[in-house]
Amino acid sequence: MATSRDYDVVIVGAGPAGMTAALYTGRAMLRTAVLERGFPGGELLNTEFLEDVPGFPRILGVDLAEKFASHAKQFGAEFFETTTVTSVAKTQDGYFKTTTDGGDTFRSPAVIVTAGGTPIKLGIPGELEYAGRGVSYCAICDAAFFRDQVVAVVGGGDAAVEEADFLTRYASKVYLIHRRNEFRASKILQKHVFENPKIEVIFDTVAEKVDGDPTTGMTALHLRNVLTDETRLLPANGLFVFIGFRPNTGVIAGHFDHDPLGYVLTDSAMMSSIPGLFVAGDLRAQLTRQVTTASGDATTAAIAADKYIKRFKEMAGQGSTEATRQALQSSHVSAGGYT
Repeated sequence: MATSRDYDVVIVGAGPAGMTAALYTGRAMLRTAVLERGFPGGELLNTEFLEDVPGFPRILGVDLAEKFASHAKQFGAEFFETTTVTSVAKTQDGYFKTTTDGGDTFRSPAVIVTAGGTPIKLGIPGELEYAGRGVSYCAICDAAFFRDQVVAVVGGGDAAVEEADFLTRYASKVYLIHRRNEFRASKILQKHVFENPKIEVIFDTVAEKVDGDPTTGMTALHLRNVLTDETRLLPANGLFVFIGFRPNTGVIAGHFDHDPLGYVLTDSAMMSSIPGLFVAGDLRAQLTRQVTTASGDATTAAIAADKYIKRFKEMAGQGSTEATRQALQSSHVSAGGYT
């Protein structure tokens, strides 16, 4: 049977951003619900080791996820695991109604959406099997694991070209593979690639299969020339896929300001153009997407949400839901809080 619950704040997503937000809203004594379609951790669960988290020179992704979740629960955050959110909608009285695929609803003055994004995958055999053991979607996260090794990069846009250049800081050789005969990346980025002696460009070619060893990880990549159908086996220890990234914004009902790629635009307090709806982590338009930046965004979002909720309750206590809605439509954060 579907249920309806009231909370101070609902957090959609339990990756690093969502769990950091839950830690801070819990510490603020806000009744907090964290809704996660799987188990807490997000992309951490798909990452074998991390070496770029302050205080943890090397830690398993699943171990870091457990630490994040345990810390948030310590301060009272309630986790609803394997709960898929289908809609986050603002109602006429200024509250948000968050609905799940089971028909359950969560009512709250504020919502922090940390649903992240999804790297577009190649969809080839071996890709998922060796994800985290050779196959990666983040060079900044994983490049250091491929020191003095051979890696391949698939893609032709700015991200692929830029990350291929970055990988040469660690890898002994980088193959940059693109299905077309020219890159879509900016000319200055292309110039860096063509002038880098550690990069070999392979045009008119697609990756068709990842080979590997269950113990040691990826060992080779099967390639096919799209013009000649000629195939080859490319020995490589790593495959970095940069063919696109989709922000998971589909749960947000109604219009919100976003950049050309669909990432949510926020103010400095992480509030979207929908008052009371905050965004943190990979869903937000920003320069880079790391565990540390996700946690930083979420810290700000949680503290700002606390101020917003206090103001919301003060105005609601005046007895006019319409006045509450109208006043909060123009709310913004100043140094002293919401005004």
